[in-house]
Amino acid sequence: MRIAMIGTRGVPAHYGGFETAIEEIGSRLAARGEEVIVFCRPVEGEPRPKTYRGMQLIWLPALKKRSLETLSHTALSVLHPGLKGVDAAIVFNAANAPFLPILKMRGIPVATHVDGLEWRRSKWGAVGRRYYRTMESYAVRSSNAIIADAPGIADYYRHEFGASSKMIAYGAPHLSDIGHDRLGDLGLAPDAYHLVVARFEPENHVLEIVQGYVASGATLPLVVVGSAPYSDEYSAAITQAADDRVRLLGGVWDQELLDQLYFNAATYLHGHSVGGTNPSLLRAAGAGTPTIAFDSVFNRGVIGETGWYFRTPAEVADRINMAEADETQRLHFGVALKARAAAYDWDQVADDYLQLCRDLARGYRAPRVSGRRSRPGWNDEPASSALNDHDAMVVAHPSPDLYGSDRVLLETLSSFAASGQRVVLTLPESGPLVSEAVERGVDVQIRRSPILRKSALTLGGAVTLLRETIQAWGPSARLLRESSARTLLVNTVTIPLWLLVGKRTG
Repeated sequence: MRIAMIGTRGVPAHYGGFETAIEEIGSRLAARGEEVIVFCRPVEGEPRPKTYRGMQLIWLPALKKRSLETLSHTALSVLHPGLKGVDAAIVFNAANAPFLPILKMRGIPVATHVDGLEWRRSKWGAVGRRYYRTMESYAVRSSNAIIADAPGIADYYRHEFGASSKMIAYGAPHLSDIGHDRLGDLGLAPDAYHLVVARFEPENHVLEIVQGYVASGATLPLVVVGSAPYSDEYSAAITQAADDRVRLLGGVWDQELLDQLYFNAATYLHGHSVGGTNPSLLRAAGAGTPTIAFDSVFNRGVIGETGWYFRTPAEVADRINMAEADETQRLHFGVALKARAAAYDWDQVADDYLQLCRDLARGYRAPRVSGRRSRPGWNDEPASSALNDHDAMVVAHPSPDLYGSDRVLLETLSSFAASGQRVVLTLPESGPLVSEAVERGVDVQIRRSPILRKSALTLGGAVTLLRETIQAWGPSARLLRESSARTLLVNTVTIPLWLLVGKRTG
């Protein structure tokens, strides 16, 4: 197949999640014999190779203005003669939606990777935010398929527009035996610092993390990797909030050093909030680094209950104090998170993209929608607005796997969803059931739910169940209290908590 990837800075990947995804996916597809064309933006002083890891690179200029850089480059890309004979195109970023009709006029079917909720970013003014929201609508009307990299994003597009999505997450790099020889140059030692890696933007909560750290009793330094390409004022606020325990390293583009920083950190603090499966979070997960994350449905989809969460500086301080005080819990979270990261496999991601491109070439098109927002008010709070639908059916299920009984459940819920019934499926963690359910129109939420296993009959198992029940009490009580759904179905292994919480709250 001849596949084009459009709408990013291109490869080699030096900047963000899109570029990393293109490099990982494109190189794998090229290695399998597919012809992959990537449109790239030149960087002054950097080489412009014609090929990279088997991919063909086409370099085109872009206007050096934040609001026009991506659009100007994509405009040239969709008109370029190099697209002749392309079987399918992947366009990254819903902001590029105005150019989708040009691809379709050239006979090229297109899938749009919509990214996160860009209109929430404060760097965009009122006009920019309105533009992004309008382009979301245009993308669902003009694309043959929409790609969502997280259940929360698929949930958003389904609620807002009634649009179905292809759920394809990113992969996680699986880091092991990385070493720590580069840390000495920075005056750092393994397991003796906390780490933040993020662009300095308000939605990534770097300032709140630094404020919370400064207010904590932490004895380990906080290492902050990142910069603010468009916001000197925000960078200044972070610098002003820091004390002498905070190490501001700026941007680090040396991947070997960056991997060592992830792998050897005592904790990784992740403040990203505007949506999608975040590559920085997956890198920490793949390194098995205990994580303290901003509490959103997107981050919970990756971490589940194998980490700590925060929303305020005070909660950052509390979680850091907890992490430093309880090494056993910290190590447990790290091992559990690394195990979860195994589900994010780049080879599988490449398989999914190739299958989608083949489907597009064969004429696949998602069911058409008008593009009008039919369900305003969606949000990514841990208690989703999906639960506030009085006619919804909420199903609490203990396993994200797809074995015999899970498939029966999936088929049953799919039939309800197909008949127009609102179905909300809560699961304790991500897994194969999540993507299948999302594609079939079922709302999915990742929520803690203690599971009654056979091991609970042992003393250790009973203690574990009791601890899980205590930890899950608050989230489960909030779900029951905030849900106005008419029906709540509970799998037998989750009954103990739900009966207790239901009796207490109802």
